[in-house]
Amino acid sequence: MKIETVEAIPAGSACYVRVTADDGTSGVGESTFFGWPTAVGEIVRSFGDYLQGRDPFDVEHHWLALYRAFSFRGMAVTGALSAIDQALWDLKGKHFEVPVWQLLGGRARRAVRAMRVLDTGTLEQVVEASRAAVHRDGYTALKVILFQHDHHGVRQAARIADLVARFAAIRETVGWEIDVGVELHRNMSAGDAVMLCEEIAPLRPLFVEDPIPPDSVAAMRAFAGRVSVPVAAGERNTTIWEFAEYLERPGVNYIRPDVGTAGGFTHVKKICALAEAFHAGIISHSVPSGPVAVAAHVQLGMCVPNWELQEHVPQDAPRWTDLVDHVIEVRDGYLIAPERPGIGIELDDAGLAGHPPVSVDLSDPPLREDGSVAIR
Repeated sequence: MKIETVEAIPAGSACYVRVTADDGTSGVGESTFFGWPTAVGEIVRSFGDYLQGRDPFDVEHHWLALYRAFSFRGMAVTGALSAIDQALWDLKGKHFEVPVWQLLGGRARRAVRAMRVLDTGTLEQVVEASRAAVHRDGYTALKVILFQHDHHGVRQAARIADLVARFAAIRETVGWEIDVGVELHRNMSAGDAVMLCEEIAPLRPLFVEDPIPPDSVAAMRAFAGRVSVPVAAGERNTTIWEFAEYLERPGVNYIRPDVGTAGGFTHVKKICALAEAFHAGIISHSVPSGPVAVAAHVQLGMCVPNWELQEHVPQDAPRWTDLVDHVIEVRDGYLIAPERPGIGIELDDAGLAGHPPVSVDLSDPPLREDGSVAIR
């Protein structure tokens, strides 16, 4: 069997990939480098020149050959590599007629626990969203994007007071039986984030994610050593070498790899094993992933022992359902792995054609009161 074609299909904020072998078997993947999907498309097409005519089962060899080409780094490169890697594993699963999780070691759990990412809005809107997610939709874990765009224009004491009040209202609404993580989206200085963590600690957040910008692993580890709440980080990291820096010294409790930017199945499985060696949990970065990457994460979640949660938003709108033959089912707060071989999902070419690629909107950058660019 040889690889015949490699297609790059930028659509919406993602770039989808299809790899087809000379016997007609195909596999699909998704890059979640959602800022500039067309940049990923160009790299995929470049990688396709190398892949054509080669054995699709030599996944590890292809991963290294593409990653080591000129040693260029960055999420556009690893995003392209991630999508291709997913597609090769999907193709392999279809050939052997088993799900990807079976190829990667077999079942570690019956289903993957979902963490519903709440919509942003006013305090009242976020509280109502938390109530609906638990009591109507059946989720047992939530993530609140506590720091919102408007908080950049609020002064320190008032800003922290509002953040604390928001989290307290959510905890009061959902009770103690629901796990609630806090997303700060890289928006705070270390001192302010420490102050906030001290105030919300009695409310027992499952974690506080990205409290400071991810520019320095040393700074993130130092921050984690100053607070009593668990810290989550890593959604902007892409390799085992970067994640090793988080893990080799105590500090970060949960790491957040993304199968669409951190090297696909081949590399994220290694990242998870590295975390397991340090008793760190995995909470995958799965929002705003498209339906293929969500399905790929579920495959990993089924076979990775320390996979704690997969963040999720419902994918029942046309921006997702148009792109594939079906989306992953959520049942009683759990993501259900398809019974089909491979990743278990197929692209819809007609639907993809109706969703042109969209790059990130930079028209409204976060600014502080004096007009300077805010931390992000």
